[in-house]
Amino acid sequence: MRGLFLLTAVLFLFTVNSNPVKAFDPDEVLDDPALETRAREISKEVRCLVCQNEPIDSSNADLAKELRIVVRERLVAGDSDEDVKSYLSARYGDFVLFRPPFNTATFLLWFGPLLVLGVGGIGMFFFYRGNKKLKVANPLSPEEEARLNLLLDKDNKTKGSDSGEAS
Repeated sequence: MRGLFLLTAVLFLFTVNSNPVKAFDPDEVLDDPALETRAREISKEVRCLVCQNEPIDSSNADLAKELRIVVRERLVAGDSDEDVKSYLSARYGDFVLFRPPFNTATFLLWFGPLLVLGVGGIGMFFFYRGNKKLKVANPLSPEEEARLNLLLDKDNKTKGSDSGEAS
């Protein structure tokens, strides 16, 4: 048991401390280290359109490779980081960015979860507020109690006669 625990702990440490595999090719790397660092940071914020939820920095898809090259070409041309993101967003839509810009088209994307949480909280408030007061039934009047007993006795007699006939 101790050995299994030790093996699990060692495997966990290897997976936690391992660096993610980068998918870029050596021929994509820029000569200027500052530009390469900027390209890497931008590549982490741009979504691979083939893989959906993977940054182009770690994707092996052909489109991701082309996007990495485009990012580097735009940086070499002198564009700022925001210019590169704007270019990609204009060309591929806001979906290409992991953090899309705040505008009227993405309003629900940014505030939708808060809206759902607020509506749910208000609903829970009214639900629990309404259930705080226990609703106790009024006791039966003597006439209602007599009628209920008459119905129950009548029901018991019919059940008794049914079971007696079957025997």
